[in-house]
Amino acid sequence: MPFAQISETNLVVTHLYLFLIFIYIMTMRKVFIADAHLRNPSDKNYLLLVKFLSEIKDTTDSLFILGDLFEFWIGYHPSAFPHYLPVLKELEKLSASGTKIIYFEGNHDFHMGSFFSETIGATIYPSTAVLTLDDKKCFLCHGDQINSREYGYRILRFLLRNRASKTLFPIIPSRILFRIAGLMSRGSRSNHEKRNTKWNYELLLTNFAETCFRDNIDVVICAHFHIPLLQKKTSGKEHTLLSLGDWITHFTYGEMHHGMLYLHKYR
Repeated sequence: MPFAQISETNLVVTHLYLFLIFIYIMTMRKVFIADAHLRNPSDKNYLLLVKFLSEIKDTTDSLFILGDLFEFWIGYHPSAFPHYLPVLKELEKLSASGTKIIYFEGNHDFHMGSFFSETIGATIYPSTAVLTLDDKKCFLCHGDQINSREYGYRILRFLLRNRASKTLFPIIPSRILFRIAGLMSRGSRSNHEKRNTKWNYELLLTNFAETCFRDNIDVVICAHFHIPLLQKKTSGKEHTLLSLGDWITHFTYGEMHHGMLYLHKYR
């Protein structure tokens, strides 16, 4: 075989090898999203999120959804939510491509039902979890339980999240529950500024993370407060707090790549 032909063959093999390494490295990343509060498929945040999900296929090992992806999803089959079909289809494609989907229920989406675990193949966490990711001990949650002094919400959460309500919700006509959910959502939005004034959310997050770090947690990843925040501290051991922001005004998401955490803004 001529020398030039051997060199050309080696070059092709080298390029293929480098490409495979690149794909392997990219598929090691883990992506974290939360608080899209999706409503209508024509909304800007809805369109951008569907586009984002289609783009991360084949480059993402795991997608962690840390709650409130939807403005409202409680205990029904997706046929009750035809406006969510575009994003559900993208999640199905993502799962079929080999990306693991891990869903932490929020305060707007819970009692997720068998559709997410069976059809999409997602792992569902109703509350918090400690998972080892890239050799890091990570505490993950939506974040609605972080503020221990929101007594009214904690009572409401108990009423909505117990076994009795989980059984009851699917037998209530969806139009009635949607009306109740609409009233609750409007009330929540109208009180948002009052809560922002009353509570220092960044301080709540950092104090909560400190308690986790004292319990030998390396990383805290949460959502709910719509604050994009990445804090890293090194005092003998690196500790990281990642608050994901939202897909309403910030369009931010988290990424873990070989144990390193990043906070990105989607274009």
